[in-house]
Amino acid sequence: MANVHIRRVAVLGAGVMGAQIAAHLVNAGIETVLFDLPAKEGDANGIVLKAIDNLKKLKPAPVMSAMRAELIQPANYGSDLELLASCDLVIEAIAERLDWKLDLYHKIAPHLAPHAILATNTSGLSIQKLADGVPGSLQSRFCGIHFFNPPRYMYLVELIPLAKTDAALLDNLESFLVTRLGKGVVRAKDTPNFIGNRIGVFSMLATIHHAEQFGIRFDVVDDLTGPRMGRPKSATFRTADVVGLDTFAHVVKTMTDNLQGDPWAAYYTIPGWLTALIEKGALGQKTKAGIYKKDGKAILVLDPKAGDYVPSGQKGSDEVKAILKVDDPAEKIRQLRASNHPEAQFLWACLRDVWHYVATLLPTIADSARDIDFAIRWGFGWKQGPFELWQAAGWKAVAEAVAADIAAGKSMANSTLPAWVGQVDGVHAPAGSYSVAQGKLVGRSMLPVYGRQLYPPQLVGEAEPDYGETVFENDSVRLWLPPAAPDVPVLTFTTKAHAIGANVLAGVQQAIKIAEERFQGLVIWHPDAPFSVGADLASMGPAFMTGDFGAIENMVAEFQNTSMAIKYAKVPVVGAAQGYAFGGGCEFLMHCARVVAAVETYIGLVEVGVGLLPAGGGCKEFALRASREAKGGDILAALKDYYMAMAMAKVGTSAEEGQQIGYLKESDIVLFNANELLYVAQAQVRALAATGYRPPVKPKTFPVAGRAGAATIKGQLINMLEGGFISKYDYHIGVQIAEVVTGGDVDAGTQVNEEWILRLERERFMGLLKKGKTQERIMYMLENNKPLRN
Repeated sequence: MANVHIRRVAVLGAGVMGAQIAAHLVNAGIETVLFDLPAKEGDANGIVLKAIDNLKKLKPAPVMSAMRAELIQPANYGSDLELLASCDLVIEAIAERLDWKLDLYHKIAPHLAPHAILATNTSGLSIQKLADGVPGSLQSRFCGIHFFNPPRYMYLVELIPLAKTDAALLDNLESFLVTRLGKGVVRAKDTPNFIGNRIGVFSMLATIHHAEQFGIRFDVVDDLTGPRMGRPKSATFRTADVVGLDTFAHVVKTMTDNLQGDPWAAYYTIPGWLTALIEKGALGQKTKAGIYKKDGKAILVLDPKAGDYVPSGQKGSDEVKAILKVDDPAEKIRQLRASNHPEAQFLWACLRDVWHYVATLLPTIADSARDIDFAIRWGFGWKQGPFELWQAAGWKAVAEAVAADIAAGKSMANSTLPAWVGQVDGVHAPAGSYSVAQGKLVGRSMLPVYGRQLYPPQLVGEAEPDYGETVFENDSVRLWLPPAAPDVPVLTFTTKAHAIGANVLAGVQQAIKIAEERFQGLVIWHPDAPFSVGADLASMGPAFMTGDFGAIENMVAEFQNTSMAIKYAKVPVVGAAQGYAFGGGCEFLMHCARVVAAVETYIGLVEVGVGLLPAGGGCKEFALRASREAKGGDILAALKDYYMAMAMAKVGTSAEEGQQIGYLKESDIVLFNANELLYVAQAQVRALAATGYRPPVKPKTFPVAGRAGAATIKGQLINMLEGGFISKYDYHIGVQIAEVVTGGDVDAGTQVNEEWILRLERERFMGLLKKGKTQERIMYMLENNKPLRN
């Protein structure tokens, strides 16, 4: 089959998943038609229109910005089937009923384009049974495509091909998912619940079983099986509440119905307390009560023995928490096994069962161990997949321990460890990951799309990534040349959370000088999120304590010099951002020649939260932009939204929202797969250099809104203060920002230069820094990692 460009997609079914898949498609700029049944009364598209409206209200937001929802084209099966003829991909996402799905396929088949792919988003039905029911001409274009919920945020998509599925079509679909929708694709075999849900839900079931066996409270289970185990904060029972207890039960039922001969069939049961909650309509987060529920400000947790809720908040024992802090995975597992504490025995039993399970299932559900580990990391948020954990803890030692427990009758499964486990010493190596079917290590996909990922996600046991030759480094930054593309150097901050201190500032300036002398440009990129949490407040501590405000003022001036060095560099400086870009990190990006931002980049000037104002050139940049946008007209009208963004510490909750606020420019690029950031950022440097890059012309002067503009803003602030929206100290900070961005105590229209506003930034920043309330906010942020509103 020829390579088909997927430009237009239809989604069938406007339920929770269908509507959110459609939302993510329009996020990515794909023309999208969303179908459902014709409404019985009113507008025939009423069901879809209601679903589209609901997308704007959901949190976390399925759309990158509210206007995206309007781009979804509503349609219904009654009058609009001819719209399917122009679609390259059709994703079916209706209810999990085989008969309903097959009926729909027959209805739409005559309307599909001859090249169109038909994919089902079923989470558990047999793809083969569905394929058997589609017309013969469609069978080579049919496959499973399983998005995880919520589709915008969950990286995993499982692609489930069948023997008849056209191989080129699948490659095409995988490339589209990876680069256009920004997904991590795992190819799964057609088995119940595929890979992610099969293992993830089994892990939850084993946890529920052993919690009862060892008498561990649900809130204690969640304390132990969350971040302490390298898993999400929602851990086990909170995850079930978030997913929805009815949805969780449905996935378990798929296992109960289809895996009756399975060695673990005893685990595939819904406990009585869970059935009782579902019958009462307590389905978790969506009904505001499930395993947990709020009672006023108190959070209660279900005690299944008492059959009622009790106050939550109990933590794991100090003894077991200390074991979980052990760095060496082998020693940690040894101590868990050796401990007689019920919580330690509980954790070991959960780990043992999952390891036994994945070892047994590997040949039948996945091509290699890599697919299982990535499916669990990307679909369930584990820092390491089950095979990675096993390998890190010592392959043979863990295998012997699991085998000993099975022999002692401690496992509920009526099976031993499979023979292949004893034939290898781990499943991941530099040469690839182990495939039982092939009896050897197999490499990663060679699809061209993966060439865009210069540093793809790594697994334990794989070759360490090669971060190339060092050009220059100090204790806070490193300038280096990626082996795959050594023509464009990369600057990486090596500080915690990429915080910006004195040595980062010196390092950025030195890197720019080197790039100007030897290279065509420079990329600022870090292998991991965030881009930067902003200025390193902790490094100001000593000067703060000794009252050496001169040293701090010098650092602020150096911050501004660095931002200006980025902006006016003789070669393009391109920022490659993902995760948070706060405060000084945001200001660096505002001064870059171009930014390539992953869609999930959360960007903002948030200095108000620590009682300060942006003083790395953020106020200056907004004052300059407003002046230019006004084109000789009303500067304040152009400035007021920029001002509010700073005064309210507004954060863009997507790169696109960051563009709409003005932290990112319209010419900046929003990228869907964060693993492609470096590739695209380097390409941007080359493209800018190829056009004979010239830095922006430094304005001699530009007009400002002056004291009249500041007075207007202060009037709005007084209204906000009297309405109780801001505190007195927020008002004080707001006034300082207003006076900086309007140019200080000058007439409206006065011409100033960039240095004038930068000096105001420094002066007002230092004035705030000397205030007790600002110092309280800084200390609170350093101690609690959240802002204080005083």
